[in-house]
Amino acid sequence: MGLLLDLLTFPVSAPLKGALWIAEQITEQVEDELYNEERIRAQLIELELRFDLGEISEATYIEAEATLLERLRVARAHRAAE
Repeated sequence: MGLLLDLLTFPVSAPLKGALWIAEQITEQVEDELYNEERIRAQLIELELRFDLGEISEATYIEAEATLLERLRVARAHRAAE
């Protein structure tokens, strides 16, 4: 009976399952971007290099550094909660 039900509901359930799978993949990518400590540290290093080369102002550097340090704090808290 389960196979018959799957076949009958396929036109409706397949797109829904596909959309859910895509949403899960996007969620994983977003979480990896937000909570990846190595990536955040690399962004901090790149930011410092850009400041040292004079590509950005001190105010921009301080603001971006604060944002990245906050993201690093959140990433560590997220990892500790897992």
